[in-house]
Amino acid sequence: RPSPIAAARRGGTEGAAIEAQAAARLLEPDRRELLARPLIERPVQGGRPELAEAQRPSDELALQLAGLLKLTGMSLTAQVTGVVISSGVPVLVEALRDMTAHHLHFAPIIVGPGIRTGMAIRTENPREVGADRLVNALAAYHDDGRPGFVVDFGPSPNFPFSAGAGPFLGGAPAPGVQPPLAALRARGAQLGPVELAPPRHAIGRSTVEAMQSGAIYGFAGQVDRLVEAISEELPCTPGVVATGGLASAITRVCRRIDRHDPWLTLKGLRLVWERNT
Repeated sequence: RPSPIAAARRGGTEGAAIEAQAAARLLEPDRRELLARPLIERPVQGGRPELAEAQRPSDELALQLAGLLKLTGMSLTAQVTGVVISSGVPVLVEALRDMTAHHLHFAPIIVGPGIRTGMAIRTENPREVGADRLVNALAAYHDDGRPGFVVDFGPSPNFPFSAGAGPFLGGAPAPGVQPPLAALRARGAQLGPVELAPPRHAIGRSTVEAMQSGAIYGFAGQVDRLVEAISEELPCTPGVVATGGLASAITRVCRRIDRHDPWLTLKGLRLVWERNT
C-alpha cells in the first residue's frame, strides 16, 4: 500500500510532497512492494527549493519489520542476530544496510561479488548475474541435487539454470504476464483488470474469461517453450522448479514444471548465510 503523503510547513508555507518508491521483497515469497518514505519539497532562503527526507527509509523498514515480527511474538532488536539481503534495487540495499547498522548494530550479508555461495558462475560476466537468480539456482540445486531450471514468476520472470556439480550457466529473462495485460487494457477502452487465475474454458465466454485464457495459457506456453528450447542444448533432462508470486496461478497449466516452491529464494538466502558465517 502506498505510504501516506506527508506535508511540511515552514513559515506558513506548505511544501508539496513527492513520493519516492522502491520495490522490495520483505519476508514473504510473493515479492510485495515496500515504499520508501516521501521526500518533501521545502522552500529555503534564496527562493530555491530543496528536497529533504520526511523520514529515513531505514526507519520505515525497521518499523515494518518490527511490526511483522511482533505478530509472531518475536522482537526485531532482541532476537534478530543476522540479516542477509538479496535485491536488484540499489537504493533499497542501502536502506536495508543502514537499517541493520542503526537498529541492529551489525553488518548484513549482501549477496553479490565476493560472497561465498559454493556455486561457480560460468557466464561471460559473473558480476552481471542478479542476486535473486543466483540464490534461486543455489536453493534448487541444494534441494534436488541435479541440473535444473528455476522459473521465477516475479514481475520480470527469469529462467536461471544450474548444471553438473552446481555451476550457474546462465538463463533467459522473459516478459512477465502483467505488462502485456496492462498494454492490452491501455488499447482497449472496455477492458478492465482481471484476476490472474486459470479460466474455466480456454475459449473465453466472457471478456474476463477471455483475458484470463490469453494471459494464463499464453504465458504458460511461453514458459514451456523456453524450457524445451534450453533443454535441447543439454545432455540430460533437467528438473524445473517454479517460485515467485504468480507461480501458483501459472504452474497449474504448465506442462514442464516439476514442482512449486514458494520459499525457494528464502532457502537460498539461508544457504548464503550459512556459508558466510
